[in-house]
Parts: sequence; C-alpha cells; structure tokens
Amino acid sequence: MIALPTRRDEDWRYSDLAAIERVWPLPAPERLIVAAGAQITRTIVQDRPAGVAIDALDVVIGAGGTLVIHIMAMGGGYGRVSIDVTLGEGARFELGGVILARGDANREIVTVVRHAAPGATSRQVIRSVLDDRATGSFLGKVAVARGAQKSDAIQSVKALLLSRSATANAKPELEIFADDVKCAHGATVGELDANALFYMASRGISTDEARALLTEAFIADALAGAPDLADRAVAWLRR
Repeated sequence: MIALPTRRDEDWRYSDLAAIERVWPLPAPERLIVAAGAQITRTIVQDRPAGVAIDALDVVIGAGGTLVIHIMAMGGGYGRVSIDVTLGEGARFELGGVILARGDANREIVTVVRHAAPGATSRQVIRSVLDDRATGSFLGKVAVARGAQKSDAIQSVKALLLSRSATANAKPELEIFADDVKCAHGATVGELDANALFYMASRGISTDEARALLTEAFIADALAGAPDLADRAVAWLRR
C-alpha cells in the first residue's frame, strides 16, 4: 500500500491512523520462507511504553512444513502485528496471540491465512485483556482456494473487558472456494464471571487474587507452549 490508509480500508478500520501517519510509509513486510517439511517457531513481542510499534510478516510455508507463532502485544501507544500466510500442501500454521492493554493503548493483530493447496491446517487462538480506555482488535481472514480440499481451519477469538470503557473489536472471516473442508470461527466479548468470583470469595480467596487467577486462565490456551510469554503476561496482569 502506497497511500496512507483510511477508515474505508477494511484492514485498518480500527487503527490509530494519526499514529500511523507519523511513521508512514511503512517498511516492506519481513519475508519468511518455511521450507518443505521444516518446522519453525517464532515469537513477536511488543512492549514499548509509548509510541508506535508495527511488525509485519509475509510468510510462505512449503509442503508439509510447520510454523508456530506466538504474539504478545502489550505496552502503551499504538501497536500492530500483521501476518500474511500462504500454506502449501499439508502445511500447518499455528498462531497464539495475546493482547494486553491499559490506559489509552490501541493494540491490533491482523492476519490473512491462505489455504492454497490441499490438506493444510491452520489454528488461530487470540485472547485480549483490556482495561481503562484501551482498544484491542483482531481482524483475521481465512481464504481457502479452489482445489484446496481437506483444508482444516479454526479461529478462536475472545476478549475480556476489565473496564466498561475498554473496547474490543473482532472480525473473523472465512472465504471458501472448496467444498470438502472443515472451517470454523467464533468471537466473544465479555467480563469476568461474577459467579466464579463469588465462589472463589466463599473459599477465602481475595477479590484481587480471584480476578488475577481467572484472567490468567483466560489467556492460557493462547500461550500454550510459550512459558516465557506466559510468565510475562502474569507479571503484567498482577501489576
């Protein structure tokens, strides 16, 4: 994209366009090639206290290859992680992403996953915890090409609002041109379970500790296999 994006550009609908304008034009996305049969794990962490943080990946996964990415999007200011993935035959892509935002922070994860050949699998698990006036957004498109039979794609997107003034945006999307596939997506936004908090209080657990434990459990599945990130998330949640 050469021109500065506007609200009419779907992938930038919830972005902080004033922040983006300060760093425009953006550099080209990083190119990542996963060779046929290879297995790669990648971690992306955004933790600046202020300013603008933008990470972009353009990925191709060869036949039978596997790419696992974990994202930790936190800190202040504006942050965006965008990933465009093309899957070869029998390839696998796994994404676990966590957005943690307070104050006026705006954090977003944007993905396009292209099932271009048969038998590929993709799994995306995104969890957001938002407090104060923070905004967290996920826009994720799964595109299954004609001939990409036996594709298997799942998107699970959940946001937890710790404040009524926080905002969560979710736009999972499926575009399917093959007829023998398994594709599903779901998005929910909610608050901590009042019944669970009451039960924990009845067992002598303080309100702050109960909220922390429930929140940690909420993000756990997105950080499976990434214990270092899980520890960082717990530290953030308990500040």
